Amino acid sequence: MNPYIISMKIIYFALLFTLLSSVCSSAQKGFKHLFNGKNLKGWDTYIGPVEKNGTPIGLNKDPMKIFTVEKLNDQSLIHISGEVFGSLATKKEYSDYHVRMIFKWGDKAVKNFNSGLLYHSFGPFGEGLDVWMSSHEFQLMTGRMGDSYCMGKSYFEIPSIPASDGKSYIYDPAGEKRKFGDGMIAKNVSKLSDNEKPKGEWNTVDLYCKGRTSVHVVNDKVVMVNYNSGKIGNGVVTPVSKGKIQIQSEGGELYIKQIIIERIKQIPPGLLNQ
Repeated sequence: MNPYIISMKIIYFALLFTLLSSVCSSAQKGFKHLFNGKNLKGWDTYIGPVEKNGTPIGLNKDPMKIFTVEKLNDQSLIHISGEVFGSLATKKEYSDYHVRMIFKWGDKAVKNFNSGLLYHSFGPFGEGLDVWMSSHEFQLMTGRMGDSYCMGKSYFEIPSIPASDGKSYIYDPAGEKRKFGDGMIAKNVSKLSDNEKPKGEWNTVDLYCKGRTSVHVVNDKVVMVNYNSGKIGNGVVTPVSKGKIQIQSEGGELYIKQIIIERIKQIPPGLLNQ
């Protein structure tokens, strides 16, 4: 073959590779990896009591290896055993961000496949159900993925409608904006609709937080919007717009292959209009 043609082909494929690399890189532009693929650097662990009413194991003590990094199909993943209630918490606080987490359930469950992505976390460990920091919960529990729960002293307002049982509430964009939290009508609000994948498949959850508003997205579908984030103390609500991120060990084994975060200037308007 003509050497000139060979040279031109080499140049062409080199340019094509560079272009594709640039496109792939730009897709992640602005994102920072919270999991480095090697270890749990940048995170703290807190393990609750092994037995009911027992003493918590405590901060950065994990003798049972509840939170580890393991290889699965030649890929490094965060493994959460779920065996004992505990928290994997970022050392840093975050505000005005979009976080994306890709996870799937393992095979083991103490009671059910349950966990949560907790955000705007504040205060000491143990303030929420004797284990977690006060926070807003993006529920990951099977069958309830996307629900909102007020952990500890957290507070938010959600457009909602009463459920058929007359006691609980369901997120509805056209519903009345009600107050939720300790001492309010309820601490939990059910998702708009179910969009989780079958057990064993990877779920992608996206959380958008801007100021005191947050949006829960499950596999590309908006299922919850929270407004006027705050904390309750002596009956008074104080605004909360930042905090640490926690991932729960809460009875279900799970694997996390990616958790990334980026700063945002606004929540994409389309998400609030869904």
